Amino acid sequence: MTMPREDSFAGFESSSDSPIADEIIRTVRGRREFDEAVLTPPAQTRVVAVANQKGGVGKTTSAVNLAAALATKGARVLVVDLDPQGNASTALGVDHHSGTPSVYEALLEGQPLRQLISVSPDIDTLFCVPATIDLAGADIELVSVMRREFRLHDSLNGLLEDDGPGFDYVFIDCPPSLGLLTLNALVVASEVLIPIQCEYYALEGLTQLRSTIGMVRQHLNPRLDISSILLTMYDQRTNLAREVAAEVRAHFPEQTLQTTVPRSVRVSEAPSHATTVITHDGASPGAVAYMHAALEFAAKSERVEEDPA
Repeated sequence: MTMPREDSFAGFESSSDSPIADEIIRTVRGRREFDEAVLTPPAQTRVVAVANQKGGVGKTTSAVNLAAALATKGARVLVVDLDPQGNASTALGVDHHSGTPSVYEALLEGQPLRQLISVSPDIDTLFCVPATIDLAGADIELVSVMRREFRLHDSLNGLLEDDGPGFDYVFIDCPPSLGLLTLNALVVASEVLIPIQCEYYALEGLTQLRSTIGMVRQHLNPRLDISSILLTMYDQRTNLAREVAAEVRAHFPEQTLQTTVPRSVRVSEAPSHATTVITHDGASPGAVAYMHAALEFAAKSERVEEDPA
């Protein structure tokens, strides 16, 4: 895969006296390099749990925009919305009103996942298994179900075995908690992507999530690995954001992506148009940041395949 130069988007140095001009130059250059990059599909489907038990860190936003960016490069991407709020379904333009066949039917009733997949209207290689409000009680309902931690594992593996290499990536958007729904995602995934907002409390949440992932690896899924950490809502003007970013990189130098996602009005408003920022405004700084984060994430494919544990 052809990756953008390190001095282009994430590391572009200012050559102008105007911050606005700098941002425009960096964004235009970054979009051009994304368009020119060649994406090599992974040898096998990468199943990724996008998780952080702390809400408001850009978890769903990151899941859908990374998925959309990869899909625009020709990858076949499935997003499994495991959050009862259904925000990923909204962003992908997929119907998820109460009563719509959803991931709930797969988890609680054993309905084949293939029957629940919808195509995003914006990108024909982007697919979604929606979540409805019915999922709100699933954590309690799953308690008495046989193989309660493996319901999504059995369902998704059944789909992938039938469909073979049909999907290059599966992103599972977890709820902002560490209940049975998130546990189901961690059991079936081979890797975890953790979005972290650049603020102090995010570091405390990361410690708790690492502990949970360690227990899942020990008892349920030894393949599970934290492959990527994405810094979101980054404001380089503040000391706090820079300090948090530096601390995360110091503790997780291999996992933390070089690309940071800035605070962006375009990113925030895209879901209100039932779309991702990639299709809402693909020339905006937020969209270009997610595009480059997607390229970085895709480049981790070889390492993940060689050392899944």
